Amino acid sequence: MHHSHGIGYEEYSRKLDSRLKVEQKRQQEYELSRQMISNIERKSFYHN
Repeated sequence: MHHSHGIGYEEYSRKLDSRLKVEQKRQQEYELSRQMISNIERKSFYHN
């Protein structure tokens, strides 16, 4: 947790604003990864 988001689990579980920031970052990373996968799949489809 600390390495990925810069806060420890104790702070994450105690502070709502910290938790919301971490979850917002996770959501953004998830959406970016889905976009990248979609692009790869599209390129793979058109090149076969």
